[in-house]
Amino acid sequence: MAITKTHIADFIELTTTAIVIDVRSPAEFAHAHFPNAYNIPLFSNEERAVVGTAYKQQSREVAIKKGLDFFGPKMNQIIDAVTAIKTLYPNKKNVLVYCWRGGMRSAGVAWLLDLYGFKVSTLIGGYKAFRNWTLAQFNQSYRFNIIGGYTGSGKTLLLQRLQTANFSVINLEALAHHKGSALGALGEASQPSQEMFENKLATSLYENNKSQPIIFLEDESQRIGKVQIPLGIWTQMRSQTVFFFDIDFEVRLQYLTECYGVHPKDQLIAAILRIQKRLGGLETKNAINFIVENNCKESFRILLQYYDKWYFKGLYKRPNVNDVLITIPSNTVDSNENYILLKNLLHEQY
Repeated sequence: MAITKTHIADFIELTTTAIVIDVRSPAEFAHAHFPNAYNIPLFSNEERAVVGTAYKQQSREVAIKKGLDFFGPKMNQIIDAVTAIKTLYPNKKNVLVYCWRGGMRSAGVAWLLDLYGFKVSTLIGGYKAFRNWTLAQFNQSYRFNIIGGYTGSGKTLLLQRLQTANFSVINLEALAHHKGSALGALGEASQPSQEMFENKLATSLYENNKSQPIIFLEDESQRIGKVQIPLGIWTQMRSQTVFFFDIDFEVRLQYLTECYGVHPKDQLIAAILRIQKRLGGLETKNAINFIVENNCKESFRILLQYYDKWYFKGLYKRPNVNDVLITIPSNTVDSNENYILLKNLLHEQY
């Protein structure tokens, strides 16, 4: 077999039918990587530092020899790791390998896997090429349908329902591991780095844009927890059609209480304290006291009133709000009922 060198556009297409192996160090991978890639590092974090120092302070040849000292004992482990991954995906014949710049690390591992009998491709330019591709996706033009509604309107539930009906959907909060509000981190995994969030968003945009001309997104502020929607995408979101589900305050309050009232008191209080400057001293004190008294509903009533004001202000900051806003009255957060309301409206429009 022969190792093929793949440009980023072809690499992206191949990832749907191939296993992707990131041979960078664990620290590099943990910071950000290609979504769905497996990390089989050629060097540990410490070994990479040793090789890098030798390259800078001594010579390329010395660095290569030090790298080979680390590589040799790991050869069997690398083959075993890739073999184990391939057993999980029997229909994926190719192995795609990348490192930081498509240099010696990916070349070394690709040589080994090719020697063993795998069909191997490397990424020209490595992860750096993928990052350039990622950033370029945010400069493309997209058609979005935005699902809007005050906090507690069940927007995420509706997105999930749309996805089951084979609409093109990107769940930004799922990519960010955060639901956007002060309580949004509760029950979620740690948020990805900004770079990793961008990587996931870029690949989602690319895949969804291929399948259907319009992508459904939830109306979000630019910041979701600690990550931000890239400006090029957020600006487009702010200029496109918003289907605003107008749902009664008490219905939304009950839904939020059921969703978040199950979390430990200390976590709820910590979440409230994070917005105390914006919420105000008295409202913060009252919201916390209600939590202490096991009255989550009244605590969330204070928070919901705050978020309703904040969302209303953001909604009407759109420069063309009267042209893009479509209000859908609803008396429920039930995703099936709201899906029917939306679907009927879409049929009328399109």
